[in-house]
Amino acid sequence: MKKSWVLSFIMSFVLLGGVFAPAGSYVAAADDSTATYSEDEYYEIDTSEEEPELTAEEEDFLNYLNLLDTASVYEEKAFNALGGGFYITSSNRKSVFLKLTNTAIPNYTKYVSKLKLIKPQNAELQKIHANLIKGSYTQLEGFQLAKKAVSKTTVNSAVLKQANAKIDAGKKNIEKFHKELSAYANKLGYDF
Repeated sequence: MKKSWVLSFIMSFVLLGGVFAPAGSYVAAADDSTATYSEDEYYEIDTSEEEPELTAEEEDFLNYLNLLDTASVYEEKAFNALGGGFYITSSNRKSVFLKLTNTAIPNYTKYVSKLKLIKPQNAELQKIHANLIKGSYTQLEGFQLAKKAVSKTTVNSAVLKQANAKIDAGKKNIEKFHKELSAYANKLGYDF
């Protein structure tokens, strides 16, 4: 709780930085007047009550969260293509196949690849991250099986059942990851 403001600040900066940063340059470009700087307008900032420097563990954690945020773009595209889930019937089989083939599987594959590139320095965080990779990769296998199940003119219900089992198993590993990551964040003093 004591350091929740750091995480809030960073996430606010990341999320709102793109909105506010360009505005200043556009306003400055539109302003034809020449700005002058007066030393009377300079104010010193009292830094005597600053929080202590981040530990290596905290810094690794925040870097890890930033890398996850970068990778999650592909995960979001994959799940948006599926519309939050998919109920497969013979009438929507072809559209589900196209969504899986053209958008969901390629983006989820990129997501899993990005996750594999993330290498936290902390051993505990590495163990937690391994659950995310395992769960995400298992879900990817499930999506590929679902694609196979709907690739023919009739839905192969046996393969679809295997796909759903893989997706559910992956979901359990991802839920375990979220629980462990939350506990790790709380241990470091962050509200998660």
